[in-house]
Amino acid sequence: MRARNEQDLSLALELAERADRINTRFFHTGAAVTVKADRSLVTEADLKTERELAAVLAERRPGDAIAAEELHGEQIQEGRCWTIDPIDHTNNFARGMPHYGTLIALLEDARPVVGVVSAPSLKRRWWASRGGGAFADGRPVRVSGVDALADAHLSFAQLEVWSGRQLLDPLVGLVSEARWTFGSGGFLAQMAVAEGKLDVALDPTGYVWDLAPSQIIVEEAGGRFSDIDGCADPARGTAVVTNGLLHDLVLSRLTDG
Repeated sequence: MRARNEQDLSLALELAERADRINTRFFHTGAAVTVKADRSLVTEADLKTERELAAVLAERRPGDAIAAEELHGEQIQEGRCWTIDPIDHTNNFARGMPHYGTLIALLEDARPVVGVVSAPSLKRRWWASRGGGAFADGRPVRVSGVDALADAHLSFAQLEVWSGRQLLDPLVGLVSEARWTFGSGGFLAQMAVAEGKLDVALDPTGYVWDLAPSQIIVEEAGGRFSDIDGCADPARGTAVVTNGLLHDLVLSRLTDG
């Protein structure tokens, strides 16, 4: 199993290279932008990247399913299923901000076993395979040893979503007790947890292609990843990402108020 994971990781890294080339070119030359029904954005770079990566997977892993943001749907199949977010943080990409990335994961029976997060304009890449450890730019990474909320560096985003879920007050309580807060969500904050630069990252929403790559990377770095109910399932739509030492405390504060 370990050897197969490493083969799949090599393929995922190859896919990331392909995505980086496409997205970097469009980032510098500009990409046509369309507003979707949910008011999120999609660019021609998203579509080209997803098509190319899916074509490679169809050739190299013809028996595997694909779930991806723009063209392939979010239904996770039993067995082996690849997830692709061709450009995460498309708003940043469309506005010329370098804080975007391609997210790739392989799930086996809904559990991520390989994950890659690549942010070419930041010249950063993170990856992991189940049992193989977590890496950033070729070096092993590990979560922090902070075990007190008063010493924690905490990240959060999308206050309007927390409010809509009646969780704004618990979130504010956590933020008020933390040593330092960082107003960002998604893969950047989650990767900072994996590297030990942040201790907690909280996201109230996300699809499986947003969350599965971060889950395997954070877990292989020694941290924990779950939804607000404590379930380690990237398809459940929320992400509580911690160094592990603070996880139960954070969950209790969010659910108990």
